[in-house]
Amino acid sequence: MLSAALFVEFKNVIKKSILLTLLSSSIAMQAGAETDFEKAYHSFDENSIKADVKLLSSDEFGGRAPSTEGEKLTVDYLVSGFKALGLDPGNKDSYTQAVSMVQIESTPTSSLTIADMEFEFPKNFVASSRKTQKSIALKDSPLVFVGYGINAPEYNWNDYQGVDVKGKTVVILVNDPGYATQKESLFEGNTMTYYGRWTYKYEEAARQGAAGAIIVHETAPASYGWNVIESSWTGPQFHLPVAQTNEPSVDVEMWISVEKAKALFAKAGVDFYDAKKQALAKDFKAIDLKNTASISIENNVESSVSDNVIATIKGSEKPDEHIIYMGHWDHLGETVIDGKKVVFNGAHDNATGTAGLVHIANAYKQLEKAPKRSVTFIAVTAEEQGRLGSRYFASNPTMPLNKIVGLINMDSLSISGMKKDISVVGFGKSELEIALAQAAKRQNRTLSPEPTPERGYYYRSDHFSLALKGVPALSAGGGLTPLNVEEAKIAEQMTALKSQCYHQACDEYSEDFGWAGMIQELQLFFETGLILADGDSWPNWREGTEFKAARDAMMK
Repeated sequence: MLSAALFVEFKNVIKKSILLTLLSSSIAMQAGAETDFEKAYHSFDENSIKADVKLLSSDEFGGRAPSTEGEKLTVDYLVSGFKALGLDPGNKDSYTQAVSMVQIESTPTSSLTIADMEFEFPKNFVASSRKTQKSIALKDSPLVFVGYGINAPEYNWNDYQGVDVKGKTVVILVNDPGYATQKESLFEGNTMTYYGRWTYKYEEAARQGAAGAIIVHETAPASYGWNVIESSWTGPQFHLPVAQTNEPSVDVEMWISVEKAKALFAKAGVDFYDAKKQALAKDFKAIDLKNTASISIENNVESSVSDNVIATIKGSEKPDEHIIYMGHWDHLGETVIDGKKVVFNGAHDNATGTAGLVHIANAYKQLEKAPKRSVTFIAVTAEEQGRLGSRYFASNPTMPLNKIVGLINMDSLSISGMKKDISVVGFGKSELEIALAQAAKRQNRTLSPEPTPERGYYYRSDHFSLALKGVPALSAGGGLTPLNVEEAKIAEQMTALKSQCYHQACDEYSEDFGWAGMIQELQLFFETGLILADGDSWPNWREGTEFKAARDAMMK
């Protein structure tokens, strides 16, 4: 817990950081006969950005976990920054939006029971529940294999066709048929679609009335090993209260190892790999696995509240139309390992994006006239706990969703130096890329697809929460080709650092970050948003994208 004196000290540091931002902008405005746009474009100051990232990722902020003293400091930094720049509150008369959360720690009180099979938690199965009741159980729930568990009208695909799974437990393959076949004609080939994500599979099972859902883990299509399942699905899990989200949930969510899946199928007289092959056909029929599942779970439930921070620059002509900049302010907090306190400061993820929101807001305020459309900045909470802040905002928006022109998400700004290209996560999904490409021309950069589309990164950060509702959302950053030999050295060093320190205590502030590349990225995002804010177009999802139907419906 921070003392009152230390809290005041850090408020003063915050104010100094804001003043440094404003001072650098003032200097830029006095330097030569720059155009209005150029003054704003060149207002990003490296020393000021460094100071803010260093502050946000200092030990005193405690890893910026929701509902902690670190949250208070972080929210104060953001609100103070937006106020100092003259932005309006984005939630009626408030700069904050309260997000109620529940923390659920699920503990199996009986092992998973299927016939005479033995399961060991968490070595080859994990189980949890999003339900807030203290005890929950499946008792002799019939098992049904539903292939990839996908119901996707735009792909003319329904694994639940002709089967009633109400009250049953469905067994589901991970990823989607396109990845399994690598055929571009099936879903999107190697590129994971939304339907390949485990979150979708559990939700669709609930929509179909299933009581339980088991996903079969395989390392390649999941893009991570069982160790990730073991660490991520044990211990406390944060969720939004069901009443706030309208997101369906089964009683018990489970994963089992592929070895256990093979044995389970064998119990039903079915070859696992033969069943996988059958699941690649559009006319696949669900398979009765001729056994039942039973398990009991005890839930320890606690409630807490955290804040999104929302601020707006009102448009000069169309104030009801919004361009959104979004980034999550939270990280993993602190814990005790071997008797020693360890702080997960999250300098890259996402002190960079949090500071970036304030610095882009500052750039807009250097314009002599506000853009036609409003520009709204949203720093969301609890991304690391499952995008809770952005999911809450998507269900409780402060403006109609059909008045959001598009969203630019900033989750971990580039620290790997200046690039000749800009990598787009979910490349080809939306027409927002037209504005991004236009802005990239100023930097002599081109757009490139993300290098590992099979990992489904588009569905793992906050922009996805709004995309799921139909709002066009852009996620981009970094690039594949360094600008020159010197920048290549930075890229090599930082790529190794990111790989080693993602969600680890070593994600710390460093003078060695590729700061010039970060400024390049902030300038790019600033201009992309300005193109949209000063324009009249309404970018949509491209034909065949899984979110287009929702956007088309809301725009009617």
